[in-house]
Amino acid sequence: MNQDNSPNLSDAVQCDVSRETLHRMERYAAHLLRWTEKINLIARAERSHLWQRHITDSAQIFPLRKTGTRHWVDLGSGGGLPGLVNAILAAEMAPDIHFTLIESDKRKAAFLRMIAAELGLDTTVLAHRAEDVPALAADTLTARAVSPLRHLLGLAALHLGPAGRALLPKGRRAEAEIQEARQHWDCDILSTPSILDPGSSILQIENIRPGKASS
Repeated sequence: MNQDNSPNLSDAVQCDVSRETLHRMERYAAHLLRWTEKINLIARAERSHLWQRHITDSAQIFPLRKTGTRHWVDLGSGGGLPGLVNAILAAEMAPDIHFTLIESDKRKAAFLRMIAAELGLDTTVLAHRAEDVPALAADTLTARAVSPLRHLLGLAALHLGPAGRALLPKGRRAEAEIQEARQHWDCDILSTPSILDPGSSILQIENIRPGKASS
């Protein structure tokens, strides 16, 4: 797994990860690499950096979830980053959370269903576009490398419950995306630096509502 001094899973979730959870994560990682040979789940050039660039990066979201989360929605789940990674963590650390993974690509959705069943995860997979799914009233909502913030806020506003929180990883253009999104949406945003890349961050967003420009 970790070959250097970069953050590992325990660093990301801010507590010790059990052998059972680690074993589940390793099984998931093995399937992810195997299926990437057939469908585009992660870039081939990133396979050797899977744990740091994808799994640990996704796991650092887990401690930022809304307190008392019972329903977690992940948009554009792809290969399960970050949705399945956090479902694996929750299976032992927060077993009351049910995950809904939305992925319009039917092959990727099939992969997500297979992994969730094999690992015994409390997960529903919807093979639809997020905008076509009825409102889900999520407590926590995630989306990683899906679309610009302006568009994500519209989807988050649809699928979050009234007191829900969106957790959206963003790269070095985060501030520019925030400024552009604020032309259309009002919301409360707290930026948490990534443990892997000081130029990246996770945006914690609540109270999303249309801005004056959208009214």
